[in-house]
Amino acid sequence: MRPIALVLLAVSPMAAETGLWKLLQGVEQRYNGARTLQALFEQSYSAGARGRRTESGELFLRKPGRMRWNYSSPPGKLFVSDGKDIYFYTPNTNRVEKMKLKESDDLRAPLAFLLGRLDFKRDFGEIRSRPEGAGQWITALPKSDRLPYRQVEFLVTPGFEIRQLRIAGQDNSVIEFRFDREKLNPPLSDALFKFQAPPGAEVVEAAR
Repeated sequence: MRPIALVLLAVSPMAAETGLWKLLQGVEQRYNGARTLQALFEQSYSAGARGRRTESGELFLRKPGRMRWNYSSPPGKLFVSDGKDIYFYTPNTNRVEKMKLKESDDLRAPLAFLLGRLDFKRDFGEIRSRPEGAGQWITALPKSDRLPYRQVEFLVTPGFEIRQLRIAGQDNSVIEFRFDREKLNPPLSDALFKFQAPPGAEVVEAAR
């Protein structure tokens, strides 16, 4: 083997790793620097032999830890975090489930790190990437096995925008989000993140 070939073999892995960390830093800067975010979403969920369920709607995020998922399919479904508590309303049962954000094992909760808490080196151990068209799929394994998810994958554009997010749960469930028409720092009303139970709805608090 020629000396120049040896040099290329030595440099290429280093260059690839440098490129990956530049990509991750770009994603962190984009989302950690934002105060609010708004996007359309399509969400699919599968668990074992129960098949795949697909839903869609509009997502609103605001620092710190505030989320609102307005579902258009199925209509009326709602998921709200006010930064402390999570409220999940299901219209066909007219029932609200309430729990502390930090106690939730709902796989929508990882989306909270997109605003202000995204730190790949801190939160993940092994991180790798592969090309997908003009973008890159990033696969990240969390450092702790105490989290409700065991693997997170991001499809990132050259502009550091996350277009897809796939979360593999410890229970072998998989939840995937596709995002479109993302807006950074739109003006969002405080009322979006204040949950009010619909008339007659049963509110059930999760046991601690």
